[in-house]
Amino acid sequence: MFNKILVANRGEIALRIIRTCKEMGIPTVAVFSTADRDSLPVKFADEAVCIGPPPSKESYLKIPNILSAAEITNADAIHPGYGFLSEKAEFSRICAEHDIKFIGPAPESIAAMGNKSMAKETMENSGVPTVPGSEGVVESLEEAKKICAGIGYPCIIKASSGGGGRGMRVVQEESSLKQAYSMCKNEAETAFDDPDVYIEKFVEDPHHVEIQVLADQHGNVIHLGERDCSLQRRHQKILEEAPSPLMTPELRKEMGDAAVNAAKAVDYEGAGTVEFLVDKDHNFYFMEMNTRIQVEHPVTEEITNYDLVAEQIKAAAGKKMEQKELKMRGHAIECRINAEDPEHNFRPSAGKIEVFHTPGGHSVRVDTHAYAGYRIPPHYDSMIGKLIVSAPTREEAIKRMKRSLEEFIIEGVKTTIPYHIQLMEDENFKKGTFNTKYLEEFKFNPDN
Repeated sequence: MFNKILVANRGEIALRIIRTCKEMGIPTVAVFSTADRDSLPVKFADEAVCIGPPPSKESYLKIPNILSAAEITNADAIHPGYGFLSEKAEFSRICAEHDIKFIGPAPESIAAMGNKSMAKETMENSGVPTVPGSEGVVESLEEAKKICAGIGYPCIIKASSGGGGRGMRVVQEESSLKQAYSMCKNEAETAFDDPDVYIEKFVEDPHHVEIQVLADQHGNVIHLGERDCSLQRRHQKILEEAPSPLMTPELRKEMGDAAVNAAKAVDYEGAGTVEFLVDKDHNFYFMEMNTRIQVEHPVTEEITNYDLVAEQIKAAAGKKMEQKELKMRGHAIECRINAEDPEHNFRPSAGKIEVFHTPGGHSVRVDTHAYAGYRIPPHYDSMIGKLIVSAPTREEAIKRMKRSLEEFIIEGVKTTIPYHIQLMEDENFKKGTFNTKYLEEFKFNPDN
């Protein structure tokens, strides 16, 4: 096992990793920008090292600074969390060159899944269902026209190196293809320094369902069931639950087997997530693989009794994984609590938290780095915490979530808590009759 782990991240995920390391008896190092000097990860880690000013590119994305922090503290492993450097093959490679274990997959696995068009080709060769579309990068507008005509409209253009909903355009008809193709390439180059795009058939009204996989260094791969992440705004997830309301035992087995095959195809190691679109007829199609821990991993933990961060660390240390039968208990829901104002188109609400009271009670979990007096910096993602509840049934989980949201008091900044409360009261959400486009039509009423 490792002597010391450096956590190359910030916020709630950094604190989440530190907690598991403490339980495993592993000392930790927190790294922080000057904006995060007073954060809880810095307070609770065994050591802390400042790695630069607030901008991410000068701190949390600055590989030399992070490696220097690992070397001066004698850390022999780095956990990247999610975001920042977690899916950078170059970071995994550089860690290996410095004899520091990257807690995650090998650089080759990250690279194979990081490029979306390459990943799709890998999945097709492994027998994993994929959405019909281009065989790789679309080099010209003329090629784009031929592909769209062949698979039929609507189509979606995606950045090959994309993520987080950026570099994507839905095209309903050929007359709008030229502008969408140009805009998508420009956005891809700006956001990812890679103008390459590919094209797929646009699956209408789908559910977004992802399968959690675990893999060790000995060729063993298992899956821990699914999470439904269909409730999104601008391609950003805001609520996740497990199991999915549309799942059947037969579909779970098919999707689970496909996810395991996907992980094996790239010699995967650690925790990863294979994401699928599922249409109304229960056909499912590979979207992408996230080669890291997910924001929404707690819902899987709550229904399977796995500590996914501990499993990541054990896999990275070379431990052989237990082959246990998958047992899922009850239902879990996670609401992302963001410092955003739902009354004004979810604009960010940075500032000082004056009052911070978290809910409690049976099967209620809050993962957060915030506290009363904490000042939310404007430089990073707006998420300040995650509220996770579990219960024997989905209906009971919804009731518990609504009660817990009503107990969650944050004053000083605007948050998405009122939005989530209304969502818990929505009849379509209660019935599970929603899709990835549902929140585009869901109207928030601030006076409700």
